[in-house]
Amino acid sequence: MQDYSFIANAHPSFIDQLYAKYLQDPNAVEESWRTFFKGFDYGGHGAANGSANGSANGVAVTPDAATIKKEMDVLSLIKAYRNRGHLDAKTNPLKPRKDRKPHLNIEDFNLSEADLDTTFQAAKEIGLENGTLRQVIEQLQKIYCGAIGFEYHQIEDRERRRWLRKHIEDHHPDRQYEMDLPTKKRILRKLNEGVVFESFLHKKFVGQKRFSLEGGESTIAGLDALINAGARRDAKEFIIGMAHRGRLNVLVNIMGKTYEQVFGEFTESAVPDEAFGDGDVKYHLGFGSQVKATGGQSVDLKLMPNPSHLEAVDPVVEGFARAKLDMVYEKNTDSVIPVLIHGDAAVAGQGVVYETAQMSQLEAYHTGGTIHFVINNQVGFTTDWMDARSSTYCTGAANVIQAPVFHVNGDNPEAVVFACELAMAYRQTFHTDVFIDMVCYRRYGHNEGDDPSFTQPELYAIINEHPNVRDIYVNKLIERGDVEKALAEEMQEDLNRLLQERMDMMKEETLPYEYQKPEEDWRKLRITRDPKDFIESPKTGIPRARIDQIVEHLMQYPDDLNPVGKINRVLKGKRKLLDQDQLDWAMGELLAYGSLLLDGHDVRMTGQDVRRGTFSHRHAVLNDDGTEREYNRLNGMTEEQGSFEIYNSLLSEYAVMGFEYGYALASPENLVLWEGQFGDFYNGAQIMVDQFLTAAESKWHRMNGLVLLLPHGYEGQGPEHSSARLERFLQQCAEYNMFVCSCTSPANFFHLMRRQLALPYRKPLVVMSPKSLLRHPKVVSTPEEFAEGTSFQTVIDDPKVGARSGKKIKRLLLCTGKVYFDLLDHQEAHNHDEVAIVRVEQLYPLPTTQLAKIFKKYKDAATYWVQEEPTNMGPGRYVLTSGIDREVTLIGRKASASPATGYKKVHKEQQENLVQRAFGHEAPLPNKG
Repeated sequence: MQDYSFIANAHPSFIDQLYAKYLQDPNAVEESWRTFFKGFDYGGHGAANGSANGSANGVAVTPDAATIKKEMDVLSLIKAYRNRGHLDAKTNPLKPRKDRKPHLNIEDFNLSEADLDTTFQAAKEIGLENGTLRQVIEQLQKIYCGAIGFEYHQIEDRERRRWLRKHIEDHHPDRQYEMDLPTKKRILRKLNEGVVFESFLHKKFVGQKRFSLEGGESTIAGLDALINAGARRDAKEFIIGMAHRGRLNVLVNIMGKTYEQVFGEFTESAVPDEAFGDGDVKYHLGFGSQVKATGGQSVDLKLMPNPSHLEAVDPVVEGFARAKLDMVYEKNTDSVIPVLIHGDAAVAGQGVVYETAQMSQLEAYHTGGTIHFVINNQVGFTTDWMDARSSTYCTGAANVIQAPVFHVNGDNPEAVVFACELAMAYRQTFHTDVFIDMVCYRRYGHNEGDDPSFTQPELYAIINEHPNVRDIYVNKLIERGDVEKALAEEMQEDLNRLLQERMDMMKEETLPYEYQKPEEDWRKLRITRDPKDFIESPKTGIPRARIDQIVEHLMQYPDDLNPVGKINRVLKGKRKLLDQDQLDWAMGELLAYGSLLLDGHDVRMTGQDVRRGTFSHRHAVLNDDGTEREYNRLNGMTEEQGSFEIYNSLLSEYAVMGFEYGYALASPENLVLWEGQFGDFYNGAQIMVDQFLTAAESKWHRMNGLVLLLPHGYEGQGPEHSSARLERFLQQCAEYNMFVCSCTSPANFFHLMRRQLALPYRKPLVVMSPKSLLRHPKVVSTPEEFAEGTSFQTVIDDPKVGARSGKKIKRLLLCTGKVYFDLLDHQEAHNHDEVAIVRVEQLYPLPTTQLAKIFKKYKDAATYWVQEEPTNMGPGRYVLTSGIDREVTLIGRKASASPATGYKKVHKEQQENLVQRAFGHEAPLPNKG
């Protein structure tokens, strides 16, 4: 089809002049105009027959400017339907849509009823040879204003627009979406399963929450079509994320979870499959299965567990899918399809949807395109749609990334299936996101115990009288002669009987399942809460030859690379330290990653500015001065090494942390890290921490080894850049759910990173990482501290006391992190030999065995916990209430609403004051704190 939109606003006199020029020399006008004028010369019919142009009595009639303008008006009408027809589509199954002013009346295009039976060359644009205006409008109404509203003209890429237009317009609405009888019967079967399953639960488990799909059962037919269409187009695995609505139905009728399992959860006869764990409600649980597509292909399905934060699972799905692409499918984006099933209120209202959309085409987070399926029940809990968003559609986030949106009437399952198959074809062709907005309704309240008539009485009066989609479709099939009524009723009775049998017998065979490599890796690990598993750290040192190999590689770069000038000074400083047999923090960190790579593990790190490091310490990637060519310093050590992927992220915490959590969930043998630009920035992802990081093992029996690096330390940078809110993590620590650490030496950080993969289990690791310590002259380690036989030290004794007796020590200072060096400076400056400073490098699980040895050594010393944070923050109160067998006094800044002062002078006074108090000088607290 030729696109004539370029002439939509041309002036008639200009067209007249251009046409005269064309008649003299066709090559004198631009090709698109030439093609347009050619249609008038050769495509006409007799003017006497009502043609707008053509020939009369065999003599060519030259169209005048007015005739051409009329053609352009028809073309403008066609373009308007393509652009705005979705605003007038019949997508609401309950009532007429709000008038969105689509401006599709013929009068809007300088046309009138007198033109309706006139034939126009422009009709060719939509496949109507010699079509009249009336026929053009009828065709456009069927295509663009029927059960599907196609929203795609926000896409800038012309190839994608034309692909969509061809696939939309080549389908003929009169042929019922061109589906054969077996397809229609499969749709009916899936509707039977969806409708009868909900009806059965409603009758058998009265009043129990299940967040039913009733009103949106076409979801089951749509997802089934999506999976089968994907299998035909080389998809091997679908990673699905969804909230409560319809989850049980999807688990049974899409994923293949047995009725026995679901009914058991309702009757509370289900027994947890682990010896511990708090579990979760049935409509939050995940599931994995392998099903056969209609074409015989085996397809893996994963439904991710998720909390009540409806869209929090979105980036987790994307990270999980990306890990599968990287590790299982050789980065073939055809193979893995992320599917996010949204509710209309959540997809419009939750910011993480926007963040996840913005990630979709970035190198670090690309998964080949996501299918977004919106179950649009037009009400959120009790909130009407007009109070739930400002955008025209709930899918406004799609426009940000120029994703097409197919708005479809949920009472037309064939239209839903067509939209899903088109979405899959688009995704597999262009590997970008696509949205399906299925407009339906919710038959009951937010849950089955809620009465929706309190807040939507008019709406629910309509819903109460509205037939379910299965009955609507059956009547449609019978009316068309596609199936007999007896067959439809028999199918429903068979399913009812099956459900009752399953309920009575509680017996059903589960689907066979073959574990993938990452899943086999998980099976080699074990979930543990045994205190004995947390006492000692495994040996994580490496041979000296390997240390030298990695260090030398880090100090080199290609001869043809011209790094930014400052890099040479940085490397010169590193070399000077190495000559003194010392490694600073950056070298210790990169040595950890390099050693894991040589062990065959992959390392992935993302976050804001992580390649260079917020504080310009890491320089994992060097840039060529002038060309900005990039050189990854940890690649190329050996051909067999693991992959080191490090990406600067978009300015997001919530979605990015969720993505990395999902990535770690699928990759137990890789080190996955997320670094906050400043530690307190993590609170933008607090939901990920609360719902996934700290609780997933207890709720869903899902281990995860994600590492969070959160810069933390009081250096006078104000309340936003001082504290990573260490106290919040410690408050959530219980049942050995994670590690919380704060290291003070490069070697100990090295061992901490290696320990993550050396343990026979996985726990999230939160590291209060340094800022000023990155270049502190005392924060260095010798190669021997990285060597074989060494390991992570949860507690570091005062090196000045060392192996000597602690009898002379009168004052024992316990601390963690950067404040140690403030205390050390004071100790050395004032020769406080009677004071010992002991570092607690691991705060949770608190190393009580190691601390007991410290307390025994310094049994006569008064003991203090010293921290930079206010006394109502930081680790102090956690330590004091942890049950250790020692009286400990807390020293810190005075309790405060804000983490830190914003004044440099006040900060210095406070810091000096707490150091003085730590050493027994009873200095008064500053007035401001």
